[in-house]
Amino acid sequence: MGRRAGSVAVKNGRIFGIWQEKEPPKSEVTLSAKTQVINLKGAALLPGFIDTHNHLPMVSMLQEQVNCSSPLNQSISDIQEKLRKKANEIPPGQWILGYGYDDTSLIDGRHPFRADLDVAAPNNPVFIHHISGHLAVVNSYALRVASISDKQPDPGIGHFGRDHEGNVNGVLYEFGPMEAVHSHTPTYTIEQKVSLLKKTVNHYISHGITTNTDAGVGLLKGEEDIEVHLKAAEQKINPMRMQLMIMHDLLKPGSRFGNYSSEQLNDELQSRGNGLIALDSAKMFQDGSIQGLTGALREPYHCNPNLYGDLNFEQSVINEEILDLHNRGYRIAIHGNGDKAIGSILDGFEFAIQKYPRQNHRHRIEHVQTATIQDLDRMQKLGIAGSFFINHVYYWGDRHEKIFLGPNRARRISPLADAVEREILFTLHSDAPITPISPLFSIWAAVNRVTREGGILGPEQRIDVETALKSMTNYGAKLNFDEDHSGSIELGKRADFAILAADPTSINPIDIKDIPILGTIIGGEVVYWKA
Repeated sequence: MGRRAGSVAVKNGRIFGIWQEKEPPKSEVTLSAKTQVINLKGAALLPGFIDTHNHLPMVSMLQEQVNCSSPLNQSISDIQEKLRKKANEIPPGQWILGYGYDDTSLIDGRHPFRADLDVAAPNNPVFIHHISGHLAVVNSYALRVASISDKQPDPGIGHFGRDHEGNVNGVLYEFGPMEAVHSHTPTYTIEQKVSLLKKTVNHYISHGITTNTDAGVGLLKGEEDIEVHLKAAEQKINPMRMQLMIMHDLLKPGSRFGNYSSEQLNDELQSRGNGLIALDSAKMFQDGSIQGLTGALREPYHCNPNLYGDLNFEQSVINEEILDLHNRGYRIAIHGNGDKAIGSILDGFEFAIQKYPRQNHRHRIEHVQTATIQDLDRMQKLGIAGSFFINHVYYWGDRHEKIFLGPNRARRISPLADAVEREILFTLHSDAPITPISPLFSIWAAVNRVTREGGILGPEQRIDVETALKSMTNYGAKLNFDEDHSGSIELGKRADFAILAADPTSINPIDIKDIPILGTIIGGEVVYWKA
């Protein structure tokens, strides 16, 4: 069990005293008019939460978009009504952006198509992101703006949805087709983006998050995404410690940071970001989304015996890119949902590590949804960490079982108990905006594995409360190469704390997600306090 204490003292943003007594001994702490004393009145002080994979700027942009998610929207007609309402509020020709539609949650049991959106908003281009973030649907106006014809060829990564005659039907699978249209949507200035971040940052810190990772810097607007984070830190809009996963495209030879080592890039981020911005990794994607049927599986999808999903890169291509980044000192984080993609990622890591051994690389796989026992054994052998998208169990577990993966594979999604058994370094994450930001919810999901319909998916993969807490505190710090400074309440470490109304280890585990967050402290400064 983790150690418990009664009081803690902070000076200059770091912990300088920890005592078992409820108040620090007067002989060791001198109070003055400048001393801030916080009586928690029985509340629990924990290390600040560390979410190692989400998309903070994307969450902030949703404030400006139409909510097309379910269960808010039960049908395509519900989505059409919201689009129609928006179209009536804006001039013809102005873009309508939406988010969160989920085809398998709609009573129609299908994606909305361009024709459905045309009915609702014929005089405005429409772009709606799927809940997975790996698909979208657009109307005919948007396709015309993007100069995409009915018989448009598929790009290198992803494909266009098509009707029975082979015409583009408006559904865009993966980043190639999505970017072909999204690149034509309105752009915001850096200052506007920073302003939008403020409300979202306040929401994050209200959940006890003190360190946060943007898991795709460059996905929105290339290197401009980095500037947004730097400006938010410089203007003190974002007090969280930010880890940036920089998209690999920005690190290739000939690109903005093509000749940078990881140390050089990290030094630049640290110096310009007031010490609050650090390089996390180089980010790549090797497949898509299981609920979008684009995750790459070794065995076919349960709902379609002819569908396996696709790898984004040929093995030789990803091998060479991993090798280049590995040699330049980068930690590499690669998105892998399907087990075929996970195997391919491990092949690439093994290729680089064997060619040029490097200790303590902490390369990582993102999501690790369908890792097999054999995959986990290889992760252990190669020293590969995993950041698990545990919230899938609740939000999509029932549909993984019935639609996407079938009962046997579904019960093994996010196999945390197997990871613990192998002593694999791992964390949990929300992948917001795919699921709402909430460390306590992720901990709850890992401990209980309850689905939205009330079942328990793979009870043998549940982990204990303390291990789940560690996965969002000190394991997160270790994944961030920051274990000497954060992740636990120890002398000399940063005073980054989350204050909870109850101790998660002392209550019924089913209630963990509902514990109120009373306060958040970063570097000894109170950045959130519940009124």
